[in-house]
Amino acid sequence: MTVSTRVVRGLASAGRDWRVIAVALVLIVPATLFGSIILMTPSPSILFGGGAAENCAEAATGESAAVAADVSQTAQGDIPADYLELYKKFGKQIGVQWNVLAAIGKRETNHGRSTLPGVRSGTNYAGAAGPMQFLISTWGGQARMKIEPGINGYASDGDGDGYGDVYDPADAILGAAKMLKRNGAPDDLRRAIFVYNRATWYVDQVLEIAKRYAATGDIVVPPEADPACDSGYVDSAPDDVVRKILEYALAQRGKPYRWGGTGPDAFDCSGIIYMAYRNAGLTIPRTTFGQWPFGVKIEEGKEQPGDLVFFNAGPGTSKDSPGHVGMIVSPGKMIEARCTLCGPIKVTTYRDRPNIVGFTRPLENEAVIEQLKRAQI
Repeated sequence: MTVSTRVVRGLASAGRDWRVIAVALVLIVPATLFGSIILMTPSPSILFGGGAAENCAEAATGESAAVAADVSQTAQGDIPADYLELYKKFGKQIGVQWNVLAAIGKRETNHGRSTLPGVRSGTNYAGAAGPMQFLISTWGGQARMKIEPGINGYASDGDGDGYGDVYDPADAILGAAKMLKRNGAPDDLRRAIFVYNRATWYVDQVLEIAKRYAATGDIVVPPEADPACDSGYVDSAPDDVVRKILEYALAQRGKPYRWGGTGPDAFDCSGIIYMAYRNAGLTIPRTTFGQWPFGVKIEEGKEQPGDLVFFNAGPGTSKDSPGHVGMIVSPGKMIEARCTLCGPIKVTTYRDRPNIVGFTRPLENEAVIEQLKRAQI
């Protein structure tokens, strides 16, 4: 029996006037329906949930229509308007589900409304700070720092003032979106959220809140990463050769990463590219170390579908021997098989990666040009 039921029955048995009972319900029911999630408390709480990302048709409409379509009444009532705008803005910009961002904001600090230590200044007992509760070391080493090349952390400038301030909602929410993206969102949400706070109960709570924030009650892939919305990748291919390359690579989405893999069930980063070119009847080097010097170097900003983008992947790799590669599918987007823990093969963004080494065009290699000529005879 709920608290409200017990109170009403008690009032009725005492002969209370119905108007008194009505007043009691007005006061009691909101308290039983609404609540806030206590910062860093592992026990389940009354959860709020929220907006499903726009589908392909909605993505083409105005922003106001999209907001009305994908934000639940619970979300509209619980999320401050300025925070809602930021969640949606940076979710769309980075390509992660805005309602998952919002759910983390709710779970961490009740959208910045918590008065616990570390939300507006200093850190909490775990060393976390700001409305999205970043560790200062993860943010970049300082709570407020100038945004410039070489920052080792998620410090971000969401408000355009040139600084990443962990206590500023715009900066913190943009940083959180980047962290989710880097760790598997929008596809592998459980992994991305687990990296944010390494507890399975935390992942479960965030996903439950996100669903409640959705008008549909679902967590869907945003249009920036939705395979149903990216048929334009193939349609915009400059020629039939690139079309065949893209068709093969995009068809492998959702398959797992496997070091040394060349399919058909799993691939590594260079393996999927090697096989995509083979699908077009072309032979290129098998490994990243071989693919980097093979293609003609392309100036950043001039890359096009079918070109490759290379990254310094840490120990054992360098600007001369990059250790990771993705294939361009459209300006700012690539398909990649990243790592075992990074989720399945998927289309991701690359311009937000800090360790890009350069771009190449294998189709302009002399050996590939000869292969193309022979194929035409």
